[in-house]
Parts: sequence; C-alpha cells; structure tokens
Amino acid sequence: MNASMLLIWLTGALAGSMLFFAVAVAPTVFRALPAEAAGSFLRSLFPIYFLWGLVMSLLCTIIAVYAVELIVGSICALVAILFAYARYSLLARINRARDRKIDGDATAGQQFKRLHLQSVLINAAQLLLLIGINFVPN
Repeated sequence: MNASMLLIWLTGALAGSMLFFAVAVAPTVFRALPAEAAGSFLRSLFPIYFLWGLVMSLLCTIIAVYAVELIVGSICALVAILFAYARYSLLARINRARDRKIDGDATAGQQFKRLHLQSVLINAAQLLLLIGINFVPN
C-alpha cells in the first residue's frame, strides 16, 4: 500500500469515527440513559475521543508531510491542533461550566451552550477538512 492510499484510509477512518460518534453514539447515549448519567458517561468518553482524533490526525500529518503533499500535511496538522485544543483547553472549560450550571449558577448555562457550540463547530470544521483533503491535487 502506498502512502497516498494509506492516508486516504486513515483520514477516512478518522472522519468516519467522528461522524459515527456525532450521529450514533452521543444521541443514543442521551436516549438510553437519564440526563445526569448520559452527561457523566460522555464526560468520561470525550477525552478518549479527542485523544483518538489527535493521534490519528498526527499520524496523518506525518504521512502527508513526508510522503504525499505539504498542503495536505498542513491540513492534517490543523485538524490535530484543533483536537489538541478541544482536549486540553476547551473540554475543561465545558466541564467547569456544566458543573457550575448543575450547582445553580445562572450564567453558567449560557457559557456551557456557547462552549458546546464552539466544540460542535470545531468538530464540523475538522470533518470538512478531512473530507476536503481528498480534493487537493497532488
């Protein structure tokens, strides 16, 4: 298998797992579990999800930079940076806002919604970037 094919496979696996998490895992958890349990479960799952995305996108970056195309490597690196930001910065702020909301802080609910929306938009942008890689000429 050549590097281009490996990169297509890896970016497809990452994009597919992201899409599966968004359209199948998260909604199913909220349907199957009470809200508090669903929140706790997803809270423990999200760090793993973001780490998976970070590792996969770093692997894609390495393959793309050394064997495919620098622009594709740059796109993969951006996806990795966004995963790192989500895992190591955004996630902690989302969790703090949710905790404050549960404790009755009236302003925390709005902050949680804003941070959650930021997370969703980042995830959507990453998906579009991963799909777009396949349209970059090499």
